[in-house]
Amino acid sequence: MMRGVFLCAALLAAAAAQDPQESTFRATVNVVVAPTVVIDRDGSYVHGLKPEDFVLLDNGKPQSIKVDVTFIPISLVVAVQANRAVEAVLPRVQKVASVLKGLVAGEQGEVAIVAFDHRIEVKQEFTSDIDQLDGALKKIRPGSSSSRLIDAFIYSVRMLSRRPENRRRIVLLISETRDGGSEGRKRDALQLAQFANVEVYSVNINRLVTTFTASPQPPRPDPIPATARPLPAGVPPTPQTAAQVTGNAGNSASFIPLGIEIFKAVKDIFVSNPVEVFTRWTGGEEHAFITLRDLERALARIGDRLHSQYIISYSPSNREEGGYHEIQVEIRNRADLKARARHGYWVAARPDGS
Repeated sequence: MMRGVFLCAALLAAAAAQDPQESTFRATVNVVVAPTVVIDRDGSYVHGLKPEDFVLLDNGKPQSIKVDVTFIPISLVVAVQANRAVEAVLPRVQKVASVLKGLVAGEQGEVAIVAFDHRIEVKQEFTSDIDQLDGALKKIRPGSSSSRLIDAFIYSVRMLSRRPENRRRIVLLISETRDGGSEGRKRDALQLAQFANVEVYSVNINRLVTTFTASPQPPRPDPIPATARPLPAGVPPTPQTAAQVTGNAGNSASFIPLGIEIFKAVKDIFVSNPVEVFTRWTGGEEHAFITLRDLERALARIGDRLHSQYIISYSPSNREEGGYHEIQVEIRNRADLKARARHGYWVAARPDGS
């Protein structure tokens, strides 16, 4: 297993430009890890390739690579959102213990369960026992309205950093894609994940589902008396007429939450959400689900990918080049095969321009 630490400054240059108070970030890349899957023309994963079958280019420059083709045991942390918004979804999540252990982590794998709202709770330390995993998932209960996604991710990465170096380290997020209440920052969380050689995968909870199924928060008392609100000319200021105009618990429907969700969806085209950042820049991928069957299929696809990867690592010969480094993996003399790896990584330029 690779013992080197790969360090890339994903999105850090942009973050520093937005905050002039930040000190200059310096990054030195020692070892870059590029988990790679190979598919044929039918879209099936290809197994059995040898290290000499691979060619890796970093910014167009061939690299001397190491390829691990043997199975490497997996340590997996499953971080589950457990706030009020996902109450209707949790029963589906609580039924996937066998899928997590068998398909995702594998027979030699170990799994830990973390739940988060405004708290971060370890429901189960690392184990290979399906019954313990099943019991831990069933203990998860919906909590507050907060969702400390970034903080829970940082906690999960730190749990994995204490696992043996001869194991692959994976975080699986089962949550919405936006944070609600974390103290940590995306850039710091991503940096920790890259230092610890952690890959991130997600099965995203559909926000439209949570918007319409979440338990409503108790209404707050209106500080303005109903009869003090402005009414159309000629309408007497009685509690009944005020209620008809302003709405009440019995006859009103609030469309404000849906409007806010649409606005956030448009905004996220320009501002990356934490899940997108974590998966994209660690070589993982995102899935989504609504039904239990969707969830099981997504987990199965993640498991297939994890157990079909070739773990390629290299020390860049062009590490002095700052900015974005594009990674391209090819299969030697096999035009019928296509390799899929992480797209690249960022290296901050040094102050002297090197």
